Amino acid sequence: MARIYYAGDWAVLVGPSFAETPFYHSPKGLEIFNYGTWLTDALQSTGEHQVTSVPAWDFYKLPPGGYERVLEGHDVFVFSDVDAKLFQLAPSFFDREKFGSTILTFPDRIRLTIDAVRAGKGVMFLGGWYSFTGEMGKGGWGRTRLAELLPVRCLETEDLVESTEGFTARPTAAGAPAFAGLDLGAMPPLLGYNKVRPSEDGRVLAEVRETGDPLVAVRRCGAGRSLAFMSDPAPHWACNFVFWERYADFWLRCLGQVLPDSGR
Repeated sequence: MARIYYAGDWAVLVGPSFAETPFYHSPKGLEIFNYGTWLTDALQSTGEHQVTSVPAWDFYKLPPGGYERVLEGHDVFVFSDVDAKLFQLAPSFFDREKFGSTILTFPDRIRLTIDAVRAGKGVMFLGGWYSFTGEMGKGGWGRTRLAELLPVRCLETEDLVESTEGFTARPTAAGAPAFAGLDLGAMPPLLGYNKVRPSEDGRVLAEVRETGDPLVAVRRCGAGRSLAFMSDPAPHWACNFVFWERYADFWLRCLGQVLPDSGR
């Protein structure tokens, strides 16, 4: 059984907000959405794997030593809409009461992630507005050492490619064995993706039919493996995709590419 740590794809909705006077705005609701439910259910659908799904803010607020325990206690890590700042910053950096009272440094989560994967763990990087380079560069993955794990190269500028008509997928020759028996052409349209460039360190397994851009890519990183899926596993880009009858099959095949005992 693989133990999977899945960070991201949660959101909080505040409002609607009403302005009843010039001086006060009153929000009339608060709701938490776990958009990771579909991927969590897909990865657990065979009963062989266990997923721990956490919002990005819980990942950010892990105490010193907490991420080390996460890395030790899981086999595969999934990051979706988790911008680089969540790895690079710590809440204590913004606690002014600690300024001058102690040296504020913490273990580098990106280095820890790289070390864990090179030692044999698996990792999946999934797309979204805060993934890869992201909206207005907010993802920032390519500006960090996460690039050492990515099987693709990030753009230096905003990378969002979107269409209300959607995009379709097709396997590459390298990806045909991974998706044998699964018709990627039947995948419902994806409403957007992160544009990336192929990397000499990675293999592209699927691409966007309309543009030829990479959609799924993998690479070996020391004793471990990484996979990148350049669209979203959750709405809005995947508001059709999550209801595909082969959605779970697709993600189990992707997981199989990075499982520590997959031998690929």
